[in-house]
Amino acid sequence: MAARRTAAAASGGGTDSSPLDTFAPLDELMPWSSRPLRTGRAWVSGPDPAALRARWERLASAEPAEQERLFASTRSRTPRTSVAALPGQSTGTARFARSPGPCPDPVRILHGPYDEQWLLPDHRLIDAARPELWRVADGQQLFAVEHGTAPEDSGPALSVTALLPDGYSPAGRPGRIRPLFRRPGGTEPNLAPGLGELLRGRLGGGAEPEAFAPEAVLAWVLAAARPSPAGPRVPLPAEAEVWSAGVALGRELTRLQTRGARGGERPRLPGGRRPYVRAALPARPAELSYDAGDEALIVGGGRIAPVPAAAWEFTVGGVRVLERWFGLRAAAAAGLRTDGEVPDGLDAVGARDWPRAWTSELLELITVLALVDGAAGPRKELAARLDAGPLIGPAELRAAGVLPVPASARRPASVLGHQEEGPEGQFALL
Repeated sequence: MAARRTAAAASGGGTDSSPLDTFAPLDELMPWSSRPLRTGRAWVSGPDPAALRARWERLASAEPAEQERLFASTRSRTPRTSVAALPGQSTGTARFARSPGPCPDPVRILHGPYDEQWLLPDHRLIDAARPELWRVADGQQLFAVEHGTAPEDSGPALSVTALLPDGYSPAGRPGRIRPLFRRPGGTEPNLAPGLGELLRGRLGGGAEPEAFAPEAVLAWVLAAARPSPAGPRVPLPAEAEVWSAGVALGRELTRLQTRGARGGERPRLPGGRRPYVRAALPARPAELSYDAGDEALIVGGGRIAPVPAAAWEFTVGGVRVLERWFGLRAAAAAGLRTDGEVPDGLDAVGARDWPRAWTSELLELITVLALVDGAAGPRKELAARLDAGPLIGPAELRAAGVLPVPASARRPASVLGHQEEGPEGQFALL
């Protein structure tokens, strides 16, 4: 796969070449990436933090034989597995069967590009938590998440989040996770060495330094990247005006997708278009539908309006985002699996009615989807300008020494001088 991408990137974009051949692979522009998280058991994450705490207490207090059954052991994790703590978390490292310790506070994660859920951040419970991502997840970090290609999906190739993402699309397709920074504190950008300097030299003129800062490059990628079977590809403009327009669009998309994180304003629709609860949502809504005539979302017997049709129709990977979001929570409120069957083990623990927080989250999700859809027109205009050229292609990037990136840029950075607790309370210097 990597060899095919390199060959495509090196092509000169002749008459028989695809337009994508003149675009740089995201895998080269943001070279360090991680595979998605793999929890190994569904009960460690979900939309309700109270349910996660209840599951922990049930598991921690169980007798050994019952604990083994509830845990849902895999080859990677059992109640007797000894592993290091997750970076940044103060959970125990003794074997769970011997000393579970107190329940860790659930942390927010992003499931798919728009579903904020919760996770128990204990390494003993997670098959593949990707500690290298936790190590750089702080108040300065942003993550680009590839959606994975789908024939029925014409939307953006990736999304951006300030939360730790699990790396899956709503359809369950895995996508690479690319942090913007390689080290904590927003240092050492995860960009091809020399890329920022090249862009500043070609497009800078009298522009402010922020116009080519790592956040600006990520904003451009978010606005301009195109999906392809070999991974997202990014056209780089040779005109300063196009760069400025794309970065501005990408910054707005970043603000919407991160929901105002990093000091931005939370998304809000204009007055008169903001969704409100017109009829109270029931404790256990079973169905979701849309009344196009009244622009109303029907949640069981509840009603939310106005809801733009664009928010209702918004899909990622061929999956309608609102329906997927609702389905996960409706099942949890009713104590069922998403297929309607009664769950077994810890997945059945902590079922509760629909909490008020979910209604607030639903209103915000509607707002975000409507506003992101409103940027579809500007994205198409930007794409048309890029298709008309001129572009900074892979050949120019190679001539400038930006590509190919060194092998070290594809590996996580060492975090020297930082202690993390290893298995059974030992400490390691990373």
